[in-house]
Amino acid sequence: MRGLRSFLVLLVIAAGVGGYAYFVESKREPTDTKKNEKVFAGVEADKIERVTVKSDKGETTTVEKKSGKWAETQPAAVDADQGELSGLTSNLASVESQRVVDEQATDFKQYGLDPPRIEVAFKAGSQERRLLVGQKTPSGTDLYAKLPDKPRVFLISSYLEATFNKSPFDLREKSIIKIDHDKIDTIDVTSSDHDVKLAKSGSEWRIKAPVDARADFSAVEGLTGRLNTTQMKAIAAENPTDLKQYGLDQPAITVTLGSGSSKAGLAIGKSAAEGTVYARDLSRPIVFTVESALVDELKKPADDYRVKDIFDARAFNTTRVEAVRNGQTIAFEKAGDKWKQVAPAAKDADATKVDALASALTGARATGFVDKTTALDKPELTVTMKYDEGKKQERVVFGRQGTDAFARRDGDAGAAKIDVATLDGIIKALDALK
Repeated sequence: MRGLRSFLVLLVIAAGVGGYAYFVESKREPTDTKKNEKVFAGVEADKIERVTVKSDKGETTTVEKKSGKWAETQPAAVDADQGELSGLTSNLASVESQRVVDEQATDFKQYGLDPPRIEVAFKAGSQERRLLVGQKTPSGTDLYAKLPDKPRVFLISSYLEATFNKSPFDLREKSIIKIDHDKIDTIDVTSSDHDVKLAKSGSEWRIKAPVDARADFSAVEGLTGRLNTTQMKAIAAENPTDLKQYGLDQPAITVTLGSGSSKAGLAIGKSAAEGTVYARDLSRPIVFTVESALVDELKKPADDYRVKDIFDARAFNTTRVEAVRNGQTIAFEKAGDKWKQVAPAAKDADATKVDALASALTGARATGFVDKTTALDKPELTVTMKYDEGKKQERVVFGRQGTDAFARRDGDAGAAKIDVATLDGIIKALDALK
């Protein structure tokens, strides 16, 4: 009985609380869905033609748009980082007041606005505007800000600090070498212990030194892409008078990129601050630092740029396989989806087994390379393959020496080392067709 009475009391209390909550909530004002106001209403990013930034360290940078391209004019006349300026002008045009803190503020020091921590001025058409930025709010989610001619203090999102608080170095163009990446057709990497030369013909790269061999397109493009995207870490000297102190009088590595008759060069010097090295674009006097990881990229041996696949053909686009072993030739040709043996006698072939042979051959990859070997003087196997509807042909010889196996393509210098198991698999697939 006592339990039932307690339950009824709790039920009445719960009903009362629920009714009170409903009454209160029904009287509450609806949430304010008013959109935040833009600080610079009517300003379009692409109409901004000059920006001056004073960072929290007191550094002042002025950039101007000339013929559609941004350039720094102060503190030095250099190209500007187009991406940085795009972000800066876009955010100036779109920056919003999150909330007004004080309509008629008189004490600006408490907001970090006397003097302002960061200042951004810009010119768009005939209008010149300026934004003063102070310290972060206690929660760290916003920044105090104001316009110079009004007492109102308002909040802007704190992420804008990274956009507006820029040094001259932040806003300058920081590429380490100037050449059109898509038009590079020669690469020469020279150091005291190696010289790698690469040349492009059409869409294919080829190693020219220290060996003449096919080059892996993605590996070479990875190198040019790295050179194209690596940026300066810091400026060491704008106009150095002594290159020896940077190790650039006799560079450790020199990279020369060619584009038709045009050339561009990058010299790498000695180590700088932790994780960086000194470098210089040979077309400019400036000495800068770059991450030392670039040196590791440039020190790669020629073999790292060689194609590791023994065949360019693939099982799905192979149309003819011819194998010579122990003086005997066996050949297969594909017509539609069917394989036929065409030598030594014409007859139907087991398509599954021919596909297995093609897969074993086209799956062969180099594990390394050697300049010379006697293993191929008397090949154990010679394979000729046609692919791409018979338009392309390649010939490879295979051989063994002790516990090692080797392969050499026509037209390539030296030989590729392959796993013995790979050659055994090819022989096994070939024997299955006899």
